Amino acid sequence: MTTATREMVAEYLRRYPGEAARQLEDTAPEDVALLLSREPSQTAAIVLRHTQPDHGARVLEAAGPEGVHDLVTALDPAYSANLFGRLSPESRTQLLAALPTELAKEIEGILEFPPATAGSLMDARVALFRSDTLVREALERIRELRDRRIADLVIAESDGTFEGVVRLQDVVGAEPETSLAALRSPRAISVHPMTPRDEVVELLNKYRLSSLPVVDLQNRVVGVIRHAGLVEAVQEDAVADLQQMVGGSAEERALSPPSVGVRSRLPWLHINLLTAFLAASVVGLFEGTIARFTAVAVLLPVVAGQSGNTGAQALAVTMRGLSLREFRVSEASRVLVKELIIGFVNGIAIALVTSIGVYLWSRNLGLALVMLLAMVVSMIAASAAGAMIPVLLVKLNRDPATASSIILTTVTDVVGFFTFLGLATLLSDMLAAS
Repeated sequence: MTTATREMVAEYLRRYPGEAARQLEDTAPEDVALLLSREPSQTAAIVLRHTQPDHGARVLEAAGPEGVHDLVTALDPAYSANLFGRLSPESRTQLLAALPTELAKEIEGILEFPPATAGSLMDARVALFRSDTLVREALERIRELRDRRIADLVIAESDGTFEGVVRLQDVVGAEPETSLAALRSPRAISVHPMTPRDEVVELLNKYRLSSLPVVDLQNRVVGVIRHAGLVEAVQEDAVADLQQMVGGSAEERALSPPSVGVRSRLPWLHINLLTAFLAASVVGLFEGTIARFTAVAVLLPVVAGQSGNTGAQALAVTMRGLSLREFRVSEASRVLVKELIIGFVNGIAIALVTSIGVYLWSRNLGLALVMLLAMVVSMIAASAAGAMIPVLLVKLNRDPATASSIILTTVTDVVGFFTFLGLATLLSDMLAAS
């Protein structure tokens, strides 16, 4: 690589770290490690921070004990721990031994916390300020801490006991001789390292936090979850819910070993198989009707598909409301009424269009009427099921995201098939007369 090319690559990495990281994800980890080793540690850290975590971990492993120091020293320790946590125990021990003792201990300390806790999200490098510190003194110290992204000043006693926070915006707008105690926020919100991620997300949504101090059992500050960590917690929570809704594991990642995916998905696939046989048994109850009117079998997927989509929409909205605490379980009746109205209105609109299409296709008025009634009933039932399944799981002290879509599919298929075939059986004389 010529000098001009090397300078151009360095400038690209510095100006567009996110885009560069995406491009490098298709490059061998050894080559990425070699490229980043030639750049300043700050540039390498920013690029690595934008890299997909599993690929970033492989880059650290490829860098080896000789190159890991330059890649990690400028990186946020919490994110470094995230990368080290993805390595095998042997590689992790080998690479940590190559780091400065203090940094290695900090990363090891973060790795001791379970993945979905506040301790795994926090940055242990938190700057503490005393309550009697003046604004001008605080600003001078902040200027010295240029490597930290400070949104709130954490106030603590000399022994580290947490007292509260002061927003940086309030500090900047205050008089130089004002003490931080006078600017302290009336809400002193903190969490323990073992606080579940769900509670962290709930606090973020409730109080609109920009950072969240983490304290030990003696109320001494051990770290802070910065805004990026809070956003990551929300994203992880949402992704975990999305995966669990379809029977996946919250721990599974795109590049996880195949054994992880098999172990988490296979049990739910067996459950789904049983529910599929349940739906098939409903169809079997009306074998005579299907044999008599073959057009009924052709239209079964239409009813099941439309009711399934309707239920999925209601389920998504309800799950979002539960995740973001937009409503309490005690208010579930309001959500149910709303979804019933939506299901009824949408059911009428879709059923009219569908029944007209069925009549034009079959020239059978009875079949069109059956489709009209079945579509309305099944879509109303699907909306109700989508709204109530997660609520019922919460009342049973179960995670509402756990395979709720599998349960919903069973309900919508059974109700849709039974309604359509049952109406076709009841109105069989009309179907035969048309």
